[in-house]
Parts: sequence; structure tokens; C-alpha cells
Amino acid sequence: MTTPAAAVAHGAKRRYARLDKPPHTLRQGILKLLAIKDSDIRLMILEQCRYAVDQGLHAGGAFSATVPLVALYYGGFLDIDSEDPTRLGQDTFVLSKGHAVAALASIYAELGYFDRGVLRNSRSHTSILNGHPGPILPGIPIATGPMGQGFGVAQGFAIAGKLGPYFDSYCMTGDGELQEGPIWEAVMFAGQKHLDNLCVLVDQNNGQLDISSRMVFPMPKLEAVFESFNWRVYSADATAFEGVYTALEAFRFAPRNGQPTAIICHATKGHGALSDFLNKHKVVVPEDLLDQEEALQQELRARRVEDFRGYFARLGELPENANIQDALTACAREMHLDVTDWSQVVGPVVTRRVPPRDKRIRYNPELLPKIDPKKQYSAGDIVTGAMKVLARDSRVVSIDADLATTSGLEAGIAFVDQRRALNAGVAEANMMALGEAFAVLGYNTWTSTFCPFWDWKVMRRIAVGYQERIESIASASGWLSEGHGLDLTMLATASNFETRTNGATHMANDDALVFDAIAHLKIIDVSCPRQLLSIMQWIMEGNRGLVYLRVMRTPSAVLYGSDYRFAFGMGQVLRPGDRATIVSSGRGVHEALAAADLVPGLGVVDMPSVDEELLLRLYDSGKRIVFAEQNNGYIWQNFLKVLARRRSAVCGMDRVMTVNTLSTGGRAQFLHSATYEELIEVHGLAGPKLAARVLQQLEEAR
Repeated sequence: MTTPAAAVAHGAKRRYARLDKPPHTLRQGILKLLAIKDSDIRLMILEQCRYAVDQGLHAGGAFSATVPLVALYYGGFLDIDSEDPTRLGQDTFVLSKGHAVAALASIYAELGYFDRGVLRNSRSHTSILNGHPGPILPGIPIATGPMGQGFGVAQGFAIAGKLGPYFDSYCMTGDGELQEGPIWEAVMFAGQKHLDNLCVLVDQNNGQLDISSRMVFPMPKLEAVFESFNWRVYSADATAFEGVYTALEAFRFAPRNGQPTAIICHATKGHGALSDFLNKHKVVVPEDLLDQEEALQQELRARRVEDFRGYFARLGELPENANIQDALTACAREMHLDVTDWSQVVGPVVTRRVPPRDKRIRYNPELLPKIDPKKQYSAGDIVTGAMKVLARDSRVVSIDADLATTSGLEAGIAFVDQRRALNAGVAEANMMALGEAFAVLGYNTWTSTFCPFWDWKVMRRIAVGYQERIESIASASGWLSEGHGLDLTMLATASNFETRTNGATHMANDDALVFDAIAHLKIIDVSCPRQLLSIMQWIMEGNRGLVYLRVMRTPSAVLYGSDYRFAFGMGQVLRPGDRATIVSSGRGVHEALAAADLVPGLGVVDMPSVDEELLLRLYDSGKRIVFAEQNNGYIWQNFLKVLARRRSAVCGMDRVMTVNTLSTGGRAQFLHSATYEELIEVHGLAGPKLAARVLQQLEEAR
């Protein structure tokens, strides 16, 4: 473990070069000012509790996080722009342990990100201050709360900070949160990537939700664990400011050595609260206890002010320390203290609606791959060829999860700039967090793995943050403007039957339906190489949000001409039918066309994304509809929802036929290993079998 003393000596010399006295004199004064500020923030935490919709508070973690957060935000370590928190090049902070939002919200209100009134009525439906932080709250980059994910995003910020303009990335986690696996995916990756602009503060308060006084299971010595992953580690007593402040000085001002920094902040759950009632994870605080706690905290603050006044006065008695006195006065102002009486100053609000972002990716379309309609192409070939052109715009970035040879992303983007073609290894959750980080910073971001490997929990949290962003953009009082959503494409490879002999764990017949329940996710199932290229161009126009793009793994024939243009929510009639129409997507469209060759009057619709209007036209036509899908019936089940929502009466369902991977009883199931030819035969999805079933239905209906 690194000892900070020697490292700080170098940084302190730089930081206090303007002074002719040793820095420890000024440092002692700053530490006393931080103690005053500590009281201010705790009182604002209690204010939130008093006026919360339920008088509730995530007390234990918020109080133990206060010393590290106050040291970070008021100790002179952060280069931040509270007027425009989205300005590139400023330092970033992620509160991965989102339950401590009350402490961070208090600091943000004081620094002028939003009005102090926001602290009242928190967690109510009308409040932008929820039980966990998210970008509906000015200055907050991502939604956190689900444990173990924010740390990975902070790691992504650090990688972006290395690309330039340069900045440092800070994060706070909790020791309970370290029980989550994705944390260690990020710890391993950050050490291997030499992210010495990443600093993680671990709030080791030795408690969690069920047991506030100890961990559910014993934790190893965290200093040794982080060191084993090539991190520089500092151990700090977080019941006072000296240790945390010194460790932050070492990170910020000492020479960097290619290692990320972890500061293990040792405290207890609820530290700084005077009543042990507040040591628990979440509490509803009675009015009389709030009165008692606030009164005692005010008394403690008064004593801290008197302690500082005495120290300040003693400095004034020594003429040679006048410059120290001036420096402390300046520090007090930076800490939002009135230098006449050392009282707290909150605000004013300085955050404004940020400037819009132009998200359109610039490229020369003439250089994109030329597609020969007589040839077959794999999705990876198209992606690689297109990215060699699209990635010339420095805002295009990709992250694979040890499947880059399948996606084609790394080969295409690395051809232009290998720094923007990342591979997270077998760590899908970390890959997704990295992707979110780049998307937050305005990149057109692509992540990729096999369809079944996407982490639902991470995807859901990203979508929550995305919703808060679009709500803020739409609100007249929001802090975000057009272009500050997320452009994040999840390239899901080996969709439907494309995994073939890999078995049930890898088969992607269920992913679209599972992820269809996640708000704001645009699901697209690609059937044609030219269609894929057009989709990529559509995404590069910017502001497309969260896209789950399912692609085929092996080569396929070209179905569309050079005039094809993709539009989300629009299907294509590939072949009109006056007797029946097969609706499909992905490689199922090719089987549908083979069936149509055998049945006169059989039409084919390619529906890469759900087209409600086309589905209703097919239903209203009175003709037979066949939903033939190499999955559990994604389009068909959306068809049922459209009818339920948009038709007052539903009849003629005997005209609707489904061929998919549901069991004979209509239940979802997983698929065993098989060749593609076996799978389409077993499930009746081969062209000839489809044709036979349609003919049988047509004959029976005569």
C-alpha cells in the first residue's frame, strides 16, 4: 500500500507554491473549515429528511459518506463547471452507492446546481430529487441505485478522459456494494488499462441494509485486494478529514504512475449522526428526534466555528502569517461560508440549461461498402466495412465483450483509431457501463455481445437514466437540451437461430421479448446486409436513443435495392399477397420468401421493427396472416397488444396463424443444440414446411 506522505510533499509544493510558509499551517486551517462544512451538509441532510414525502432517509450510508464527499467537493480537488456540467474536459463524479444521494444533493444545492427548495418534498411524484440520483437532477450524469454499476461508468469516463480533453474521474462506492460482481469486472479492467486518472473512494462503513453494525459476510482487507489488481491504494480514517484529504492530495497532485487510485475510507454506518437511530440503512425519523438531532448538530457546528475563529485569530497575531489568513479567507468563500460571521451560504443557482449537442456523425457516404446484390454478406463484414468510414468521426466508439470477431466493430473502428475500439473481455455488465459513459459524453457508442448475454439489470438502469434525460430535455425548467440523450447501440449478434449448435444457453429465441419490457428500448431485427448498412446510417444521424440491434451471424442474401432507406417502426412489403401474408424478421424473412415461391398469392412482410399501422392494415384486410418467427413470437405478441389497444372489438383471429418456438401449449421454452437446418425443420419454419402449412390453412378455410 502506498504511503501518501512522500507523494503529497510533491503535490503540496505545487499547490501552495504561492505561500512562503510550509503548507501544513494552511492545511490545518482548511481541515477546520471542512469540519464546519461537514456540519452544514449534515444539517441539510436532516432538512431533506424533515420535508421528505415520508420523512424517510437512507441515513447510515449518507452520513458515513459525508466526510469523503465534503473533502472531495470542498478540498480544492475537483475541476468542475457548475454553470455547464456537460462541458467536456471537466472532472466527473459518479455516486455509485446511490443511496447516499441526500449527502450529494445537499452539496449540489449549496454549489448552485439547483435551488435549495428542491431538497424539500423529496421522493414525491412532483420532485426531481428521488431516492437515488439520476440526470433529472441537474449535474448528475447517470442514474444509480442498483449496486455495483456506477463504478463501471466512472471507469468509462476515465478512459474518455485519456482520449482528451483530459480530465479526472472520481467515484464513490460502498463496501456492501463491493459484494456485486460488476464492481470487480471494472476493478480488473481499470488496472489493466492503466487508468491513473481514476479515483475511487470506498465508503467502508462496515454495515449494510439487514445488519447495520457489520457485513453479512466478512470482507477481506480491501487494501490488499485492490493492490492485487494493480491499483495504488490509500487507507484513510474517514471519521475525520485529515486522512481523506491527504489521500486526495496524493491522487490529485502527486506524479501519476499508470495505476488507478482507491481510497479506502474507514468509518461506521451512520458516522457523524449523533443519535444511533440514524445508523440504520433507511429510517423514518420521528419529529422529536429530528428536532433533537438538528439542535445538537447546530451546537457542534457552533463549537467548530469557534475553534476556527480562534485558529484564525492566532494567525493574525503573527504578521508573517497574513498570507495564510488571506488564503483561508479565500478557501472559506469557496466553501460557501460568509467570511464575516462564518455562516453558511447556499447558492445562488448557477446551473443553466446547457447548450445543445450536434449528434450527427459526419462521413462520406460514397466511401461506404458497395453491396453486390448477387453476393452474400455477414453482418460482421458490413459492420467492419462501414465503421472504417464512419469512425473517421472521432465521436464513434465501440466496446465488445470478447466477441469482437463476431460483431466486426473492433476491426472497423480500430482500423481508424484503436483507442476507440475497446474490448472488455468476458464482462458484459462492465461493457455496458463503459458504453453508457461514452454515450453520456456525447459519443455515438456501440456495444456488442451475443443476444443472450446482455445484462437485463444494467440495461434497465441505463434506460431509467435515459428516461430522466429525455424528461429533463422536454421540461421547460430542465437543465438538459436537445442532443443530451444517449446514442447507445447494443449490437446483439447471433439472433434467432443464428447460434445453431451452441445450445440452450446461447440460443436467442427469448431476448427480444424479455427486453421488450424495458422502456425506451428500440428493438430492431435485421434481415438483409443492405438493411443493416441503412440502419447504421440511420443511427449515425444522431439522437436515436437506446437501440437493441439483432443481427445474423452467418452470411445472407441481399433482399433490398440500393434505394432502400430504413425507418424505425416501418415494415416492408417484399411481396404482395392476395390470399395470405407471412410476417417475419431476420433470417425468417428468407424462409418466408422461399415459402412464397411455392404458394401463389402468398405475400411476405419484413418487419425489422414493430410497424403498428401495417399490422392493423393486414388485420383489417380480412386476409390470413401468418407470423413465422425464429423466436418466441416477438412480432405476434406485439400484434396482440396493438389490437388490444387500438381496436374496440377483436374478431377473425381464426385468420391468424403463428409458427414460432413456443411450446405446443403456447409456453416459452429454450432450444437445444442443432444445426440451422434441423431447427427450422423441427419448428416448422423451413420454407417448404411454411408453404405446406399455409396451403393447408387456405384449403381448410375454403
